Amino acid sequence: MQNIGKIVVVAAATLSLAACGQGAKTQAAAPAGPPVPPSSAAPAPQSKGRECAADDIKTTGKFGEKPTITIPDDCDPPKKLITKDLSEGTGNGAKAGQKLQMNYHLVTWSNKQVLDSSFDSKPFELNLGAGEVIPGWDQGLAGIKQGGRRLLIIPPDLAYGQGGRGIEPNETLVFVTDAVSVPAG
Repeated sequence: MQNIGKIVVVAAATLSLAACGQGAKTQAAAPAGPPVPPSSAAPAPQSKGRECAADDIKTTGKFGEKPTITIPDDCDPPKKLITKDLSEGTGNGAKAGQKLQMNYHLVTWSNKQVLDSSFDSKPFELNLGAGEVIPGWDQGLAGIKQGGRRLLIIPPDLAYGQGGRGIEPNETLVFVTDAVSVPAG
């Protein structure tokens, strides 16, 4: 009888430990939200005290040329979409539902590095306002004219938010876009 009591205690302890281990495995395997950055990640940047404006971002090049984009270190990324025509273009402004051909050059705010550029390949086609691209493009390209060059500074909530497609979470995107083709009317 005494052995049965010991077996029950040992079995209960084993089941208890197994249950704890099982719970830990399940918890570790289940996604619990955004990933925790590795300990080598830089701490969150300190505020510079003001948001950048379009004029703080420096660009070079004219329509059709691969641009450069320089993001300053003395201001914070804007929290709202900012657009600035760098060259006007001609004809009617782009409207929702129109098929556009755009060249673009993308620099990420956090590391000030070029992430992508269509200037090295071919223009990107999209139907404006159809949700085929990030909301910052659908909103920021409205009204652009053929031959126009526009700066877009897109906050995370109008870009990739929690990250994706090689873009870190909460990343502000800076584009120079060229309207290669905007349909008339």
